[in-house]
Amino acid sequence: MTRSIQRRPLVAANWKMNLLPREGAALARELLPRIREETGFVDVVLCPPYPGLAAVADVLEDGAVGLGAQNSHWEESGAYTGEVSPRMLLTLACQWVILGHSERRQLFGETDEGVNQRTRAALAAGLNPILCIGETLDQRDAGQVESTVLGQLDRGLDGLTAEEVLAVAVAYEPVWAIGTGRTATPEEAESVHALIRDRLREGFGEAADAVRILYGGSVKPENAGELFGQTDIDGGLIGGASLRAEDFAAIVRAATREAEQP
Repeated sequence: MTRSIQRRPLVAANWKMNLLPREGAALARELLPRIREETGFVDVVLCPPYPGLAAVADVLEDGAVGLGAQNSHWEESGAYTGEVSPRMLLTLACQWVILGHSERRQLFGETDEGVNQRTRAALAAGLNPILCIGETLDQRDAGQVESTVLGQLDRGLDGLTAEEVLAVAVAYEPVWAIGTGRTATPEEAESVHALIRDRLREGFGEAADAVRILYGGSVKPENAGELFGQTDIDGGLIGGASLRAEDFAAIVRAATREAEQP
C-alpha cells in the first residue's frame, strides 16, 4: 500500500522484566550480526530493564542500533523512590523511552495525565518517547475502541507542539492481543492506526504524516510482513519475540522489505 510520505520503519524491542545484564548483552551480541544490513533501512531500538542498560549500551557502542528504557519520571531528581529521571537515562546513552505501556497503566496505576508529564519531560531532556495507547478486551467489546485510543492519544500529547510531536513514536497496543496468542488482523490494526493518523492531523497538521505509528500486539515473524505492509503501520513494539534473536531479526527483515517497496 502507498504511504503519503516515506516513513523510515522503527522496530523496538521491549524486553520487559527479563534478562540479567550479562544475558541482555549476550542477546544484543547475538542479534547485531543478524540485522547489521537492515539498520540501513530500519531504525532498531533495544529496551532492556534498567539494570541492563549499561551492559547493552557497551555492545551497541557503534550506534547502528539504538538504546531505550522502559519508563522515566517527569522530575529531574527528588524524593521519588523507585523512579528514574530522563537525565539519568541520557548518562547511559539512551535515545528512546517507552511511556504509558499498558502494563504500567493496568498494573501500576499510571494515568493519562502522568504519561503526559513523562512525555513532556522526556522530550525536554532530548529523549524520543514511544507513547503507548490501546484498549482492553472489555473496551473493545463495548465499542469503545475509538474513544479509548484517541482519548489516550489526546491526553498523552496534550501541550505538545507540531515540532515536538515529530520526536514521538506512537505505539498502538491492543491490550487483548498482548501475550495472549491473539492478534488483530492487519486490517483491524490498520483501521485503528488510520484513526490515530487522522487525529494527529487534526492536532498537528502535516507533521502527522511524519509520525511513526507502531503496532504492539503480539507481532511475530509469521505476521510481521503483512502488518508492516499496511499504510499506517510503520513498524512494531515487540515483546516476547524480541527475546529470541532470530525471531526479532526476522521481524526487522520484514520491516526492511516493506521499507524497500516504492
